[in-house]
Amino acid sequence: MSDPKDFTHFGLDPQLLAAITEMGYTTPTPIQAKAIPVVLRGGDVMGAAQTGTGKTAGFGLPMLQRLMPHANPSMSPARHPVRGLILAPTRELADQVADNLKKYASKSQLRVAVVYGGVDMKPQTEALRRGCEVVIATPGRLLDHIEQKNTNLSQVQIVVLDEADRMLDMGFLPDISRILNFLPKERQSLMFSATFSEEIKKLAANFLRDPQLIEVARRNATADNVKQEVYKLHESEKTDALLEILRTRGPDGGRLTQVLVFVNAKIECRRLARQLQKAGVNADAIHGDKTQDERMKALEGFKSGAIEVLVATDVAARGLDIVELPVVINYDVPFQSEDYVHRIGRTGRAGASGLTIMLMTGSDERSVAAIERLTKQSFEMQTLSGIDRAQPRPERDRGERHGRGERSGRGSRGERGDRGDRGDRGDRGVRTESTRPAPARQPVDDLFTKPYEPAAREPTTPGADVPPSETSAERRPGRVSALLGGRKK
Repeated sequence: MSDPKDFTHFGLDPQLLAAITEMGYTTPTPIQAKAIPVVLRGGDVMGAAQTGTGKTAGFGLPMLQRLMPHANPSMSPARHPVRGLILAPTRELADQVADNLKKYASKSQLRVAVVYGGVDMKPQTEALRRGCEVVIATPGRLLDHIEQKNTNLSQVQIVVLDEADRMLDMGFLPDISRILNFLPKERQSLMFSATFSEEIKKLAANFLRDPQLIEVARRNATADNVKQEVYKLHESEKTDALLEILRTRGPDGGRLTQVLVFVNAKIECRRLARQLQKAGVNADAIHGDKTQDERMKALEGFKSGAIEVLVATDVAARGLDIVELPVVINYDVPFQSEDYVHRIGRTGRAGASGLTIMLMTGSDERSVAAIERLTKQSFEMQTLSGIDRAQPRPERDRGERHGRGERSGRGSRGERGDRGDRGDRGDRGVRTESTRPAPARQPVDDLFTKPYEPAAREPTTPGADVPPSETSAERRPGRVSALLGGRKK
């Protein structure tokens, strides 16, 4: 059976067709063409597709189609129980999926709500208590609402795990298991992601029943319309290399104006954004320590073009849809090779061309090799011209400057008893070879070399009221008692 040429072949409700036509949807993508019929039949699905190929519509449209018989104009919350649940790993992805689902359902009576952490719960509570057929949520905040009895999941018919590889990571598994225990046993379960490891497939076996695997491309593959470049540099050259790329890789050799730069750590994210700002680049940072409002403001500024360069951790790598993003730069090679697929999937979306650049150092060779094995490709290492290579020092020199060179031998305490290789501890052999003159010896005061001499006893004052036989040790209590109020006579 050939793939459908338009969305009318799926038998979708006219209200859904009208909504997606306004959004400009004309021809289904491969993942949509294969997944929508299976989901409409009610089967469990494990969908694997390159990121940016329309996975959201692949599960969102058939979910809404199956819930259309329950659409009604009633104002009673009891007439609008939760029947569809979509779980997402990040706030940004949850917000984006909710935005798409609301547009799909805009012509119908179906209600859509989104809940995630980092913002006030009150508006979310009001939306849930008014009633909604579809809820998009991050696991932690959804559990908060369940515990406060703001929602009931006992009538859920369809559950979706979006970006399932991250959702079923060990960090999310306990929350996912708790949420699934609130759902009916008889339900349809869907998992969609750009990457699927063998371990993830084993974990998915606990949640899916006889799932149909839908793959529209080789698993863990990258898009063919994205050009990938890798530059090998010294660690100290990376910032200069990034600035050179931003200055020269734009149209006609000019500046790049919309670039997403990925780093591995939040502290590095802040540092790099400040360095770019000092260099005259209009840059901002997005990472997990920022509030939700700050993150959304940075994303909106980047999408509108007010911010030219957005430095991000992997919190922004999952599922974000930025229209016509031309370039993605991996300033740091990702720790997990699967994250490379998600990072570069931010460009080249919906068939557009894109460019990705990765900056690697000598310490990144194993990580890059793991990416090559995962994506089944071989990178051609390139060098970047236009940066000063005279400044970087060898790693050995940097280590000595920070106390990791010869002095680090002092840390090997297990060899403290064996001084044969270290020489006399008192004789700093390495330092005697220094060309600096030895400091002049200071004269030593005789006070510190004379033997101890007991102090002579003070002679008693004539006529003093002290018996001759009374010693100085016996006199002290008397004097102290006098100071404290006098002695009794």
